[in-house]
Amino acid sequence: MRILTLDEVPCYSLPYQAAAPRGGCETVLFPLLRGTVDALPDEVAALLVLSDLQGVAPHALQDGAVALLGEVLADELAILGELGTLPQPGTVGVVLAGDLYSEANANVRGASGDVRAVWQAFAEHFRWVVGVAGNHDTFGGAREQVRFQQRPGIHLLDGEVVDLEGLRVGGVGGIIGNPDKAGRRGETDFLRQLDATLRETPDVLVLHQGPDVEGTRLRGSPVIRESVQRRANLLVVCGHAHWETPLATLPGGTQVLNVDSRAVLLERAKPSA
Repeated sequence: MRILTLDEVPCYSLPYQAAAPRGGCETVLFPLLRGTVDALPDEVAALLVLSDLQGVAPHALQDGAVALLGEVLADELAILGELGTLPQPGTVGVVLAGDLYSEANANVRGASGDVRAVWQAFAEHFRWVVGVAGNHDTFGGAREQVRFQQRPGIHLLDGEVVDLEGLRVGGVGGIIGNPDKAGRRGETDFLRQLDATLRETPDVLVLHQGPDVEGTRLRGSPVIRESVQRRANLLVVCGHAHWETPLATLPGGTQVLNVDSRAVLLERAKPSA
């Protein structure tokens, strides 16, 4: 899969509360960009790709009660689809690249917690949801996570590839780091999982921690870059480290779409007249 175009100006923005760098919280905007790709499954009109939804917002459908940003976005974007501003939600697949939690007061940077409600909110409205866990995401206890992964339309990946109506999506969750800490694994283990996933030839690879782009300020992991950059037809989706420029192409042809604190709606390009 190749991204052909990507708008620079958001078509929609949602204000939300997020932890401020120097303490407390601040109001920021969560942007939605639109782009096109060369191919999608016949029944899928678009992919909605998001990551790092670390904030809260008032929920219009729940009398303004504060909810996780992802829960609010799921409902708001579904409504826009029903109104015809965006594609119908039942024709849109959702890709989540991790870190979807926030404390209720949105005043703790890097808070960790249960993100099942966000996944379930997207699954309730959209065609299916696929993705990975970020280093701050939990999914309940062991039994609860098993039950969660058995829910129809939900595909939480970690070293697997799933075929979704002809679109092959692979994923590896977490980040490289001290394996004694939650959401982290040693470099050797991470690369083993990554290489095993790449051998299954996914069209889209979902990571929380993505590659860097050598010679630029686009931050990420050099060892991840070395593993993915030889795959000319691969689209890598990631978050974790924010890029001002969301899309980059590695020397071997691999495209990298960074959706840290943003959403991107990728629609099938219209045929030339």
